Amino acid sequence: MKHILYFTKQIHSFTGKNLYINLIGMVLISLFESVGIFLLIPLLSLTGIMVVNSKGSSLISWISGFFDKIPQSLSLLLILAAYLLLIVCQSLFEQKQMILNAKIQQGFLRYLREQTYQSLLQANWRFFLNKRKSDIINLMTTEIARVGGGVQLFLQFLTSLVFTSIQVGIAFWLSTKMTILVLIFGFALIYCSRKFISKSNALGKNTLHLSQTYLAVITDHFNGIKEIKSNTLEESHLSWFRNLNERIETNIIEFFKLKTMSQLIYKVASALLIVVFIFFSVKLFKAQPAQLILIIIIFSRLWPRFTGIQSNLEQLGSITPSFKAVVDLQNQCLEAREINEGDFQNIKPVVIKNGLGFQNIFFRYNKDQNNYALQNISLQIPVNRMTAIVGRSGAGKSTLIDILMGLNQPEKGEVLIDGNVLRKEDLLSLRRSVSYVPQDPFLFNATIKENLLIIDQNACEEQMWEALEFSAAADFIKRLPQGLNTQIGDRGIKLSGGERQRLVLARAILRKPAILVLDEATSALDTENERKIQTAIEKLQGKMTIIVIAHRLSTISNADQVIVLDQGEIIQQGQFRQLANEEGGTFRSLLKKQIEVSV
Repeated sequence: MKHILYFTKQIHSFTGKNLYINLIGMVLISLFESVGIFLLIPLLSLTGIMVVNSKGSSLISWISGFFDKIPQSLSLLLILAAYLLLIVCQSLFEQKQMILNAKIQQGFLRYLREQTYQSLLQANWRFFLNKRKSDIINLMTTEIARVGGGVQLFLQFLTSLVFTSIQVGIAFWLSTKMTILVLIFGFALIYCSRKFISKSNALGKNTLHLSQTYLAVITDHFNGIKEIKSNTLEESHLSWFRNLNERIETNIIEFFKLKTMSQLIYKVASALLIVVFIFFSVKLFKAQPAQLILIIIIFSRLWPRFTGIQSNLEQLGSITPSFKAVVDLQNQCLEAREINEGDFQNIKPVVIKNGLGFQNIFFRYNKDQNNYALQNISLQIPVNRMTAIVGRSGAGKSTLIDILMGLNQPEKGEVLIDGNVLRKEDLLSLRRSVSYVPQDPFLFNATIKENLLIIDQNACEEQMWEALEFSAAADFIKRLPQGLNTQIGDRGIKLSGGERQRLVLARAILRKPAILVLDEATSALDTENERKIQTAIEKLQGKMTIIVIAHRLSTISNADQVIVLDQGEIIQQGQFRQLANEEGGTFRSLLKKQIEVSV
């Protein structure tokens, strides 16, 4: 229940006055319906079906007496006209209320999406290292959509509460004793429905877990579809998928079993209550015919509402785990926040005059571990020069770059810009000065032009072609039938590996960065494409600070300095030829092995 209450609080916080306007509309609709019920009194009296006793309820007597003073023909017209007017007014208010409900639901859904997405973008890099990407996608799509359905359920629940409260108030006016009797049974039934709400919540948690697993499986399978097809793994993956679907099916059926069982119990108990109610009304309370008929009509309309309240509570119980998961994600993002809303406004690239530096840097991914990914790192990266970082796999090369870009924060030591300590508030300015080209090039499923404009929305075609020329990508794009307007498919699948890498490099250059970071950008390319990328990089030397993580050492022969890492420490540092000639040095050993392999 506490999660349902928190869910209610969040909706109230978002909707504000609109929720109260909605409540007023509910009250008016319920009042119109109540007045319509009371019009039955003079109508029954006029038809002669029932004689209204003036000694009964004062309200019934007053209504009957009012119409008795009017001629019968006119009285009938007034009753029918009043009924028609009530229906028209009620229908108009219901239409307005439904539109307002839709606005509240969709507005809250949009608010939840935007707040969650903003929280994710403001979180630091370490947060994403510890999260499964498919779980985030599942929350941003499936679970938030389920929460949107929960808003509609909440509004239905609210409507039922308002309607029930007003109708119960009128019933008290007609007969206090009979109303108390019915309410005792009603509250007893709602109290007993707690276990169904609890079971619904448990099934909701299972639904959340299965939904996350389903998306994770789908994502992993299609990310690795080439390996699946190449190794004929279709049968084993299909078996895995079928097993998961059976669990999802079982969970859904269990929820419907629970729902139908609670409804069955509620309906049988309701029927028993109505029988007991009518018996006591006639035999013990000596209700008058008009009074009894009105109360029966009121409670015949109330019981579906009671059932609706109970059903809504069950469904809300199954949805609250999704809402809790979204809120938990927002809170985790808040704890990992590195930037605030508005920080992106008027950010100017940092101006670097002399260079970047690392001073006694220590870093580890998990503080519970003893081993450092980087330790005692001190070095200088001169401005407008090419610095190459090499080493065996796992030496800490990419970790060093992540610290340079401010994605990870050192546990000890400092990053320096022109000798000044890099402050947290300067991170965005530094990143605005950096263009990063990863080993695995990422492209959007859009046109080449759209992929370039992502980095600079104001870039003109002349600037695009200039960047493409620099990256040696202009020739192959000119050969495409649609040129810049060519659709390149998911992650650029319609292009070759070399073409994708050169296009990503062009996108990085289009930004006109002060620092260009190449994270093993040529390691997966053939000799020809590697030569083209290397030629493009050589054109940029002297124009920007270039930092290259290199796998193939032959590609960094023109580097101004080479940094050799091993087990998170700098073990060599100098020019290419100097390190290549150092007897017993790690760099010479790595270079020799690569030459032997190529021969």
